[in-house]
Amino acid sequence: MKLRYRNPALRELRDQLVRFAPREKKIQQADAAERLLAALDPQRSYPYAYLCYRITHYRPQEHARLLISGEEAIHDLRLLIEDLTDAAEIPAEQAGERVWTLEELAKYFRVSSKTISRWREDGLVARRYVFGGRKRIGFLQSSVDRFVEAHAERVRRGSQFSKLTPAERDWIVRRARRLAASGACLHEVACRLAARLGRSVETIRQALRQFDQQHPHLAIFPDHTGPIRAETRQKIYQEYRQGASVEELAKKYCRSRSSMYRILAEVRAAHILQLPLEYIPNEQFPRIAADAAWEAQVVGPPPPSEEPPKRAKLPPGLPPYLASLYEVPLLTPQQEVHLFRKLNYLKYKASRLREQLDPKSPSTALMDQIESLYAEIVATKNEIIRANLRLVVSIAKRHVGPNMNFFELVSDGNMSLIRAVEKFDFSRGYKFSTYASWAIMKNFARTIPESS
Repeated sequence: MKLRYRNPALRELRDQLVRFAPREKKIQQADAAERLLAALDPQRSYPYAYLCYRITHYRPQEHARLLISGEEAIHDLRLLIEDLTDAAEIPAEQAGERVWTLEELAKYFRVSSKTISRWREDGLVARRYVFGGRKRIGFLQSSVDRFVEAHAERVRRGSQFSKLTPAERDWIVRRARRLAASGACLHEVACRLAARLGRSVETIRQALRQFDQQHPHLAIFPDHTGPIRAETRQKIYQEYRQGASVEELAKKYCRSRSSMYRILAEVRAAHILQLPLEYIPNEQFPRIAADAAWEAQVVGPPPPSEEPPKRAKLPPGLPPYLASLYEVPLLTPQQEVHLFRKLNYLKYKASRLREQLDPKSPSTALMDQIESLYAEIVATKNEIIRANLRLVVSIAKRHVGPNMNFFELVSDGNMSLIRAVEKFDFSRGYKFSTYASWAIMKNFARTIPESS
């Protein structure tokens, strides 16, 4: 269960409470978490310290400044309540009020177990109790009452559910085929037919999906009988990055807004898992991460040069865009060490955070952190590269032959420089220009004879 938590701090709190809180305290904390859950607004953000205090009556020192989105907190508090009651091993008859099983609740409201699961996603709090020696999901009467009060119309519509008759199914299929032929998508068709029949949208959608699965050669919506293909998911993500709204994408691909949000989060997580975060290890990094003041110094700007930068002498015959490279001042040894330490520490930190990312239920806050760090990584790497591009030009001028393209040679040398930035270990005490010059000349020694 803990792997499904979206926020690492709340997952850490879960581990502490489940492992160390006494049984009675776990029950009290689950009650407190449910009261807190009812007061949270998904559109707001809340300090971790506030959430922790409301549950435990303890003000934490760690994560004191962390803000957690309401949506993320609501998701994780539901899991926390289940985990605490699971660890407490409470017999249902000792709960102090009626406890409904999932099956009993579905039968009482005349809905399917899937509907109860959807209600849980929308705020119906579930706990874990021991029924006849076996742990199962249960619902306190008070939790059910709160949900019904907050979602009266939805519960009323769900309770009107009854199985579709064969005649109703035939009518739905005929009408759906006619609407689909005119360009309506599955979601639109389900909404229109649900209004006509006085049924829930999900009932109509399930009836159409069942028909398409049972009659693939006659399917009304053949592209909607399974999950969205990988290439379509990527396309959705790219369109979103280019400015398309979730509402526009949901309409275009005939999916719900919640499906779009889930797809976007999962594709974003997949992209983050592919980010190049390989770093040169250093024994200082764990200590830097544990010291906020030291970390602020490491990830801050490089120290200023003690002497004003000297005006570089331009080699003759350079075009303007190459001549402009000589306007970028060279790095001092102190600045060079600072930037390489910063580059690899940022990669180390982002890599450690990425280890916490669950690709099936990714945390938005965690992905924001990783992407912010990656933007700093790219900026730091580019700063190092810009300060050393003139090195490529000077080496290329020494290696260019009469029948060679100088600009292609510079481009090839730039790639060697970029690879050298990735592999340079600042802790060994060498100058980067020495290491990079060797890497560039070694590459030229291999490629120039091949091109000749």
